[in-house]
Order: sequence, then structure tokens, then C-alpha cells
Amino acid sequence: MKKTDIHLSRRSLLKSIAAIGGSLLLPSSRLFANPATIIKKPIPASGELLPVIGMGTSRTFDSAGDPSQMEKLAKVLSLFFENGGTLIDSSPMYGSSEAVLGQLLETEAKKSELFAATKVWTSGKDSGIRQMENSRKLWGVGQFDLMQIHNLVDWQVHLKTLQAMKEAGKIRYTGITTSHGRDHSELYQALKQHQFDFVQLSYNIVDREVEQRLLPLARDRNIAVLANRPYARGALFRKTRGRSLPEWAKAFDCHSWGQFFLKYIVSHPAITCAIPATSKPHHMVDNMGACHGALPDEKTRQKMAQYIRQL
Repeated sequence: MKKTDIHLSRRSLLKSIAAIGGSLLLPSSRLFANPATIIKKPIPASGELLPVIGMGTSRTFDSAGDPSQMEKLAKVLSLFFENGGTLIDSSPMYGSSEAVLGQLLETEAKKSELFAATKVWTSGKDSGIRQMENSRKLWGVGQFDLMQIHNLVDWQVHLKTLQAMKEAGKIRYTGITTSHGRDHSELYQALKQHQFDFVQLSYNIVDREVEQRLLPLARDRNIAVLANRPYARGALFRKTRGRSLPEWAKAFDCHSWGQFFLKYIVSHPAITCAIPATSKPHHMVDNMGACHGALPDEKTRQKMAQYIRQL
């Protein structure tokens, strides 16, 4: 890669990506590295390896009834798998996202590589069981790899159900989530007092509250961590708009602001996988580029956070 490439903004880089091959079909879609070299981290409960970049579906896959958007999402899904992705996260909360995923997975050649993660988001044992079974049918999978209790809704009741489902081989891993700082104390107690395989929470270079208690607890309790909202819902791109990457970012194989933000997240020792959501094929290729090359060390992570604070 040319020395000047490191100065490309995310927008400039993605325009270049879109131009390759003349269309978003991206015939040479592995633009950063071979998926065989993808960075993976172990799930503490089992040692199973996961790529450090997955895919979220909130606000992006809620597109049932829109043929043009469905066509674009099919490309997004295909590029995710072609570039070594496995973990896809969804929820009944996300409108038609689960139904859209199921429809697209029907024709996806690499469906067998899917690590399927969704959530239960309702109150009551029976309602939860019905919702989880409906999600399974929508996705078209035999079982979910990961079932999470969404935003702690009725979590004590659902935890017993998830534990029973895991013992019966109906799911592989149990999890719990929140995207709200106001729930961090309750989440902390849930993780401290009960055994979960995964926790999902919001974490990015400007939203670092979870570094204080939740991430250390997850490490101590051998809990895998999924990081959502990695771009602070786009606020990080607005903050860096028109700015070039710092020269020193090339030391950890970073080629865009998106990769800068993702590599900051997944380089934290407690983070297993970041799950950015996108409906744009060229963004997907860029996201998956963060799975390759070097990751910043702790000293560099501090430098990255300070750099963003000063903008």
C-alpha cells in the first residue's frame, strides 16, 4: 500500500473501494487481506475462536418489502462471509430484521459458517419460549449459537430458561445485554451472581464507562464480550469528518477511521468481538478490514483515545 493511502478519510477510501471493479458487486471483494489471516479471539467458556469483527442488524436490516434494499443487504451479507465473518447479531426488537436475515440466508452459499446470535425481549417464561422459537423459524436455523436476554428484560426468569435450553442442546451459549448506562449496576450484579457465557454492551473510543467495572468483571468471570455501537451511532465519523488519519495509525495496519475505531475496541483484552451494523456493501468491506494486520498495544490505545479527545 502506498504511503499516502494512510491519509485517506473513510469516505475517500470507500469511494475508492466502490470504484474497484466498477460497481458494488466488488468482484475482488477481499481488499485488505485473505480471510485465512483473520484475527480471532477465544470464547472463554469454550475456547472456540471468533473473528473479532461481527455484524449487527439494528436499524440496518429492517427492510422487509423493499426489493432494492434487500438486494443491497444480500451483497452486505455475502461480503461479510466472503471476508471471514461469522457472528451475526439480531433481536425481535429490530423490526423485520430477523425475517430479512432468514430470507437472505436461504440463498447464502456460506450459511454454514454462521454463528447465529439473537435475543429474547419480552416478559414471562412462556412468552419468552414462544418468541425464541419464532426467531429460530424466522432465521431458518436448527439452533442458535447464542441466545441473549435483551436489555435485562425479565432476566431472572429467562436465565433459567436459557440454562435449561443449553443443557438440552437447544442453544450453545447464554448471554445478557444492555445498551444503557443506567442499567450497568444491575448488569454488574447479574454477571457477578450468575454464570453467563456472553455479555453485550456499548463500548467505543468515547464511551468507555464499561472499562471501569464491567470489562474487568467479564475477564475475571471468563465471559465473552460483544461490543455494540462501535461508532457511537455515527457520532465518531461526524467528529473526524474532513480529517486525515494520523501518520502513526499505519503502525497497526489501519486504513480508515472506521478501522481506527474498531481496532481500538477489539484490542481491549476483555473484548471478544465488535458488531458494527451497516446496510452498505462498501462499509462492510471496510469494517472487515479491521480483522487483519496488527492491533494497537495498550500504550497506543491510550494515544488513540487522547487523539480523539483533542479533536
